[in-house]
Amino acid sequence: MDEKHAAYNPTTPNMSGRVARKRAPMLLTVVTVFLVYTVWQFTSAGGAAGQAASRFVPQEAPIAVQGKLVPLEAHIMSKCPDARDCLRDLVLPTMMKTYQKVNFTLSYIGTPTENDGIDCMHGPSECMGNIIELCAAHLYPDPKINLGFTMCLTREYSAIPERSLVEDCALEHAIDIKQLNDCATQDDGALGLGMLRDSVRRSKDAGVTKSCTVRLNEEIYCIRDGGEWKDCPHGAGVNDLVIAIEKLSRSSSA
Repeated sequence: MDEKHAAYNPTTPNMSGRVARKRAPMLLTVVTVFLVYTVWQFTSAGGAAGQAASRFVPQEAPIAVQGKLVPLEAHIMSKCPDARDCLRDLVLPTMMKTYQKVNFTLSYIGTPTENDGIDCMHGPSECMGNIIELCAAHLYPDPKINLGFTMCLTREYSAIPERSLVEDCALEHAIDIKQLNDCATQDDGALGLGMLRDSVRRSKDAGVTKSCTVRLNEEIYCIRDGGEWKDCPHGAGVNDLVIAIEKLSRSSSA
């Protein structure tokens, strides 16, 4: 069965492609909004990760250096193998070439439930992974930071939101782990859940249901689903997307 569509399984994930980390238990808090969400908390780690301010303060968003930026958006599920392939093979390489020309957004796919809850396809751990990544984007609006952090997690998507994975990726991308934790757990998780709810609503309003869906200039550009690229009339290659972005950028500044 396609891993993307399999039921959530809490068994220990296979940690291939990365140095194995010692597993550490996660402290849990509970957010109950129709269904129960797992909220992780990090213990004091010391060193650079432990030198954090008492309050998290988002960075200033990067300032556009030229004309109107082209909207580029990827809609994903944090524990989805298609999201990993999509970010690794298309989105990140494209961003490296067009960073100054796009307004990039990473949005999440889920199902709104009664009482303002969110149901995630791969279970509560995916909801928590989505929240962690949204908090990174909230605290560090620069895509060079937050998208790099998300890609780091996504390489081992089955382990999300394991504490050691999050800490490793935060350290690699100079993200303050305490601020990240504060964001995800503030008001008993209400802040993070609210950001996830808004992000899921954004995907729903755009008519997006599959992870990973790439949209360019508010229109679906390409979909990665079931290990294949689909509905990509302009091509699924990095150069294809770069050319499309450059054309839109030139037309908007003309």
